[in-house]
Amino acid sequence: MEKRMDRSYLLTGLGYAIVGLLLGIHMAASKNHGQLVTHAHIMLVGFLLSFVYALCYKLWLGSTGHWLEKAQFYLYQLATPVLLVSLFLLYGQFVAMEVLDPILAIASIAVLLSLVCLKVLVIMRVKKSPAAS
Repeated sequence: MEKRMDRSYLLTGLGYAIVGLLLGIHMAASKNHGQLVTHAHIMLVGFLLSFVYALCYKLWLGSTGHWLEKAQFYLYQLATPVLLVSLFLLYGQFVAMEVLDPILAIASIAVLLSLVCLKVLVIMRVKKSPAAS
């Protein structure tokens, strides 16, 4: 059975939305907004980007089974939690910036590469079927 990428990204995004909203509620209740940057990244990189990926697969790409789909999915799924946990540790002042800087850099670049992979997949799809664009 072929994996439905749109569904996988949608479920992932909704999970991040729940985590992001819980962190936002916690910040509001505690009146400590020290994790505002983490909250914003959870909502944008975790929820919104995953939701956009889901829409792209649902509306334009489908699941072709191309190896780049899996690469993009796993790159995003590995990099995003590393990025978000690192931000939580940084803004919670649990770990020094000097320790987290290289981790944040690598995770950020990996998330960017996952977006580049999606663009390549879209370009490949458009080239195969110009009428579908």
